[in-house]
Amino acid sequence: MPSIHEPVGAGLTRVWEVDDVVFDARTPYQQVLIGKTAQGVSLFCDGERQSTEASQLVYHEALMVPALLLAEQVRRVLVIGSSEGVASQLAVAAGAAHVDHVDIDEQAVRACAEHLPYGYPAEELDRASRGEGPVRVSYADGWAFLAAAPAGSYDVVVIDLPDENTDPEAQHNRLYGTDFLRHCVRVLAPGGVVTCQAGCPTLWRNETLRASWRRFGEVFGTVLYFGSDEHEWAFLSGRVDRVADPGALVARRFAERGSRAATLDAEALLAGSTPPYSLRHDTGPDQFRQ
Repeated sequence: MPSIHEPVGAGLTRVWEVDDVVFDARTPYQQVLIGKTAQGVSLFCDGERQSTEASQLVYHEALMVPALLLAEQVRRVLVIGSSEGVASQLAVAAGAAHVDHVDIDEQAVRACAEHLPYGYPAEELDRASRGEGPVRVSYADGWAFLAAAPAGSYDVVVIDLPDENTDPEAQHNRLYGTDFLRHCVRVLAPGGVVTCQAGCPTLWRNETLRASWRRFGEVFGTVLYFGSDEHEWAFLSGRVDRVADPGALVARRFAERGSRAATLDAEALLAGSTPPYSLRHDTGPDQFRQ
């Protein structure tokens, strides 16, 4: 039985047993493996778990629902990354009339459509690649696509990429930086929102979250934190203008609008909107070492 050793922190590794590998290839951008684990069919990129059949909806709704509720309107959405296509589907379900889905790795997107039991079915991806229907898929660099987009053209921009890391060759790292966030701001309509997976709040692996928190604070007047109560990830959403108590706002809108979310509710949104102590007080692992 093959296994995947996934680094999750300094000196720590998580081991995934893979019962059946259904896809394994080196694309021009990354190593992509899809196989069956104890959590169902699962997607790995460069040896890191991206999604699993058991937990992907918890992850994707935690990414999308707070941002969709924080935005003043949800007409046009830009999704950068998100090979599985679930983020695009959730945007359409929330009322978006047009979704641009941009991913640099066509081979990975097509493998997901063929082999994952969630996200785009192959025929839906084919339609989206032809620009038929509300979702339009483009195989392009996210930075370049964003640079060519007209100002004010999106209500929500979603950044759904592999985890930020210290590898200087990892091309996706530049799409987490402050400069990229400012480019995202340029294409936002009034009341628009940028959202991304921002890292893990666990004290011994929260470096990425702390960096994302600082960047969002530099760029946005309002930053909404959401820590999933049933996953290991935290998510940040930003608006340029100032919104009083954004956690209470999204919880109220959830209750008022009758969201279709299947893995969270207004209580979870409200409870998850308080950032960890280490973010609110700017402390890190060094503060707790004896």
